[in-house]
Amino acid sequence: MYRLTILLTLLVFSFGAFAKDADHGKWYADIQTFEASDKANPPPANAVLFIGSSSIRFWTTLATDFPGYRVINRGFGGSDLDDATAFADRIVTPYHPAALVMYAGDNDLEGGDAPEQVRDDFADFVVKVRRAQPDLPIAFIAIKPSVARIALLPNILQTNKLIRDWAATQKDVAFLDVVPAMLNAQGQPRPDLFIADGLHMNTKGYALWVAQVAPWLAGHAMAAKDKQMPNAPTP
Repeated sequence: MYRLTILLTLLVFSFGAFAKDADHGKWYADIQTFEASDKANPPPANAVLFIGSSSIRFWTTLATDFPGYRVINRGFGGSDLDDATAFADRIVTPYHPAALVMYAGDNDLEGGDAPEQVRDDFADFVVKVRRAQPDLPIAFIAIKPSVARIALLPNILQTNKLIRDWAATQKDVAFLDVVPAMLNAQGQPRPDLFIADGLHMNTKGYALWVAQVAPWLAGHAMAAKDKQMPNAPTP
């Protein structure tokens, strides 16, 4: 009976690992698209890498929002935080970024992950990418309060607190708190910051993110400055 219990336990763990891998597998096509793009048009070295879910993917104005910086966008919509970790060797490490900005987590909470799990997944991400670049500056944009996911607001605030507290114990890991500016006087998500789906942001919403990210970049991403690029045009 004891041996049967051990066998069943191993089978459960094996199935869980397989299920997790299968879940990551749905992003293979997106990752392969990134790699094909990199092969056809090699990305700039020592850039600022933006990575995460659809709020990064749809941030199509990065180059103009952060003038003077080389930027790379590697957001894949619908992804969880641990998906970025799973593919870090393919969409982080090869770029050797000068700095990294991440946004992820609300899909995780929507999928049922506890705030503590999201915090731990971010910690795992930091550990993995820093195996290749121990001194890589990393910023985490706070999980946004959105109209579409207002029911998640308590978990969002709790997750943000956990990540902020953990980041404070780490070297060069910043928590960029976009939440206060995205809430109205009643503590509710501002509809004017979102497109029709109530989940993804419009230019007004992204402007609030720029206001948080830009000062951090100024202090942590000097190597990504365009003026330091070889053969950069003279102003």
